[in-house]
Amino acid sequence: MNFSPLELAASFDEQFTALAPFIFYVIIGAIVFVETGLLFGFFLPGDSVLFSAGLVAATKGDINIVILVFVILAAAFFGDQIGFVLGRVIGRPYLDKRKSPYVQKMIANSERFYEQTGWWAVVAARFFPWIRTFVPPIAGASKMNYYKFLSANALGAILWGAGITLAGYYAASIPWVKNFSYGIAAFFITASIVSAIVNYSRRQR
Repeated sequence: MNFSPLELAASFDEQFTALAPFIFYVIIGAIVFVETGLLFGFFLPGDSVLFSAGLVAATKGDINIVILVFVILAAAFFGDQIGFVLGRVIGRPYLDKRKSPYVQKMIANSERFYEQTGWWAVVAARFFPWIRTFVPPIAGASKMNYYKFLSANALGAILWGAGITLAGYYAASIPWVKNFSYGIAAFFITASIVSAIVNYSRRQR
């Protein structure tokens, strides 16, 4: 069953009213970390959780929005870092053992993609459910430059983690904030697509 952000926020409010703020921070941080860092967390509704967490922080006086955003940023950043390392340390050796031409061609194409378009892809992937879980390990397995991934991961964590949480926090009093957060997502998604098309055109020429 799918819940809207407001319905999910109401669910949080009902379930966590009696809990200490510390427990709330831990639960939100754990959801974000598992979804971004561990492959089996791909089904978690990260966008709704972030937006709803912001709404809950706006309505519950004992939830500090600064602490909440910090927890989410840390969970989102380190989650992607873990995914990248797992892809590099476990995923790549596994693929290197597969000698079929199809697998080797797939590896070569992935390496080329992440070399040319990977930075935008890592940032934009934050705003796609499921995809954001799988992009970091694939980037690691494709041997994407670590420092490129690091900077893209940091920016993506800020735009997605802090951006959507703050959009939820301020949405009740400033309605256009939610649309602004979607505008940021649309920009990076479009930039990722345009970058891929340009690089593909260059290779064809």
